[in-house]
Parts: sequence; C-alpha cells; structure tokens
Amino acid sequence: MPHPYVLLSAAVSLDGFLDDTGPDRLLLSGPADFDRVDEVRASSDAILIGAGTIRADNPRLLVNSAERRAARVAAGRPEYPLKVTVSGSGDLDPAAQFWHTGGEKVVYTTDKGAGRAADALHGLGVDVVAAGPELDWRVVLEHLHDVRGVRHLMVEGGGRVHTQLLRQGLADELQLALAPLFVGEPDAPRLFGPGPYPAGRLRLVETRPVGDIVLMRYVPTAPGSGSLASAADRHWLALACELAERCPPSETAFSVGAVVVAADGSEIARGYSRETDPVAHAEESALAKTDPADPRLAGATVYSSLEPCARRASRPAPCARLILDAGVRRVVTAWREPDTFVAGADGNGVLAAGGADVVVLPEYEESAKAPNRHLLPSAGAGRA
Repeated sequence: MPHPYVLLSAAVSLDGFLDDTGPDRLLLSGPADFDRVDEVRASSDAILIGAGTIRADNPRLLVNSAERRAARVAAGRPEYPLKVTVSGSGDLDPAAQFWHTGGEKVVYTTDKGAGRAADALHGLGVDVVAAGPELDWRVVLEHLHDVRGVRHLMVEGGGRVHTQLLRQGLADELQLALAPLFVGEPDAPRLFGPGPYPAGRLRLVETRPVGDIVLMRYVPTAPGSGSLASAADRHWLALACELAERCPPSETAFSVGAVVVAADGSEIARGYSRETDPVAHAEESALAKTDPADPRLAGATVYSSLEPCARRASRPAPCARLILDAGVRRVVTAWREPDTFVAGADGNGVLAAGGADVVVLPEYEESAKAPNRHLLPSAGAGRA
C-alpha cells in the first residue's frame, strides 16, 4: 500500500549521540541549521516524533518563520504541518506544549492505549487512532497517506523511532546534521540502537556545510525481502520508470524500464525497451548484461515499470521466464500489463508459480504509464 515519503532528520555529535545525560537538552545544532530544519518542516505535510521525545524535550514542533507559514497558506496548505506522535501505551501528558501549539495533531497508539490516550487528551481536539494490538508502522504510514493525505513526512525522533523505521525499511531518506563536538557518555542516547538493519551501504546524495554543522543526506539502496517493500524498492522502481522514458518511440509496443539489483543494494544491470534492437524488452535487455554465473542473481530483485510479459511473439521466451531462468526470485513492478496485445497475460502469475515473490507498487503506476499514454486508447498496441 502507498505511504508517505519518510525523511528521518537528526543532529548528532561526532561520536554518534543525540544528547548528553545532563538535565538540559544539549543543543547540537546552531542558528544556520535550525533555520534549515525550519525550511524542511515548512516543506513537509506532517512532522512526527515519539511520545518519549515529548516527555523528554517538551517541544512545540512549529514552523517558526512567518514567511514560510505565509507561503504555505498562499499555496493552499495549512499554516502548520500536521503534528504526529506515536505511543504504544497511550500515556501522554495533556499539558505538553506539543498539544497547545501549531495546527492539527494526531496520535497513533495501540488498541489498548487508545482509550487511555483519548481520556488524557479529551477536549484538546486531537485525533487518536488505534493502529492494532501492537503499534504497526505500516498501518501508521498507510493511514497518514490514505486518510490524512500526507505525502511527505518528516520524522524528528527520537532514536527509537528512527531505529524502528530504518530497520523495517520504511525510511526513504536520512538527513544527518553532524555537530563538531563529542559527548563521550556511554549512557547518553544514541541515534540508532542495536539490532539487524537492511543490508548494504546507503547512498550519499548530498553533503554541505551549514554553519559549523555538516549536513549529510543518504538514501537506502538495499531491496526489501519477500513481499515486503522497502524505501529502496521505491527508489529502484522510480529509476525503472525513468528508464522507460528513454525508449525509442513506438506505436506498437510499450516503453518499459528495468533494473537488476543485488541484495546488498548494488546495481547489477539496467535496460529499457528497444535499447538494443526494435523488439528487445526491458527485462531482457537488462538480464543480457549480466553474467549467468553471477552468484548475486539468486538474491537479486528485478524492478520493471511494467509487469514482465508472460507470452510474446518476437522471442522464444517471455520475460517472466527469462527472470526465473536467471535465478532471480523477487520482482517489483508498478503496472499490470493491459490487454492491448496479449489478452489475459499474467506475467506475475508465471513468476509466482515459479517460486518468485512479486511486489506491485501501484503508487508508481502513473509514472509507468506516462511514456505510454499514446498507446492506451489503442486496442492493437502491445509489447510485441
């Protein structure tokens, strides 16, 4: 199911701490970085923090710039982003500044914690949402996307929230402000806790000084597992859709892009329709660039903007069969193939019958369709 773009934002010391153990909050950022954070807040639909951060820091979580608030209103948006918190227990302090500043607020809690949270916040106009017997982050994100209309979510902590989202493959971006100081206290809170994280290196997309802070922006690259989609899955599928735009124009075949990605997040190969000859398919083109003996293929994911074909006239083997024969057992796609050339084709079914996990991310369907708009009204076009 679709969910917002999830941006994790944090400031840390050189030795990886969010704070020290003193009674007052350690200010890691300076004026220039506070202004940068305010700009990111103003661009977001919602800002999320954990209930522990409310208890520890008592933040207001506002857009402080009047100019930025005015720009939001001029664009038809609320003056302030939606403020969101999560609490498994529903144990919330109604006197916290979080509830009395800014615009709309919503709390996500467990079925058991919902009543407690509703009682604590009675009369404050806060929306309390039960997200299951245990706090399920996928339920939270889907509700934010589908019910609250959130497309861009900024997460400001604390460390436990950041850790859970990153470990579950739900973070699309990490913005890390590195402060030029050391904490050196073993009991101080760290940004990320111990435990298993998605495999592979993150990709650095930006680094720049902000005052005496260094801002580093990373995006995940490792695919999800099985039928679970990750932030990296969305990144690679978006790339496949971009590759589809490169296809030579055709009135009789779809434009499709494909990427083969190893389990560690490294790209193995990419391709697009008609890249090498007039009837080449995207998955075929990408797989042709791989070494059949490459051991990474067994754990790889194929990202294709269109469902891999189950039948075709121009080659002996359809793309679904080529993927299975290559040893790949996970495919992520955006769009089911229409009945414009082969009626009732079911490439995803062929893949599933062959033991592959198939993930469909319909939020990318429009991007996949974009280079094919001229074909969709025609009954005689297809992937030949």
